[in-house]
Amino acid sequence: MTIADAHKSLIEVLTPVFEKGEATQMARIVFEDAFAVTNFLRKDELSETQEAKLKEIQTRLLAKEPIQYVLGMTYFYDLKFKVDPAVLIPRPETEELVAWILEDQPKNLNLRILDIGTGSGCIPITIKSKAPNFQVAALDISEGALTVAKENADLNQVEIAFQNLDILKKENWKILPSFEVIVSNPPYIPFKEKQLMSTNVLDHEPEIALFVTNEDPLIFYRTIIDLAKEHLVKGGWLYFETNEYNATKVEALFFNAGFFDIEKQKDLQGKDRMVKGRFGTRNS
Repeated sequence: MTIADAHKSLIEVLTPVFEKGEATQMARIVFEDAFAVTNFLRKDELSETQEAKLKEIQTRLLAKEPIQYVLGMTYFYDLKFKVDPAVLIPRPETEELVAWILEDQPKNLNLRILDIGTGSGCIPITIKSKAPNFQVAALDISEGALTVAKENADLNQVEIAFQNLDILKKENWKILPSFEVIVSNPPYIPFKEKQLMSTNVLDHEPEIALFVTNEDPLIFYRTIIDLAKEHLVKGGWLYFETNEYNATKVEALFFNAGFFDIEKQKDLQGKDRMVKGRFGTRNS
């Protein structure tokens, strides 16, 4: 089978399951990333090994496995990241959160930055890549996620201090130093909203990184704010990614905890998706 025929066939097979535009985009990504092909009209033949690989990819895509997991990688902020079911697939909204931090913080300073719930490591690795002077650390409760994150740090040639830690256990906090910036995109979806989510997310992405109890959906935000009060320097910043429904509640947590310069930020879709606040008092 020629590359041209294989590319056309993949689009045709995927189109009944996905919209034509999405199927075409997926075929482009598959051929570019899995086969290093950018000219989809080429008449040279796929090898038997390549045909077998394409068939496996096609089968997994038809089962609605996310293409990032099928290919084992994705791009975030123009950097390449390995992903597997141990970590969430990085989202564009998180790129916007990283951009907000990089716009705010002076890149010439040796700022100490902590990412809580790092997953694939996309936040700390990107920050370190774009601001090499920063000293960046990252925590996660999942050993599997940390394995992926460490591989991604090596892949992108940056040094991150990774640590396995459950931040919901306050006794673990004492090992942490002080930071100028703390950032987190924590779990925030109540289990009762599970039925509202797409099956490709539910069937493949890690529950531990997505869901919180129905009784206390803001538990991570409140806990991390308490942690920040102990481990942010005076005048230090705390950044959160949220969803559009809890951004105002997270903003209120900042106010109630005595933070200042609190600000919500909309994503490119015009939804409130990020909140930041500064620790201490305005004159400290």
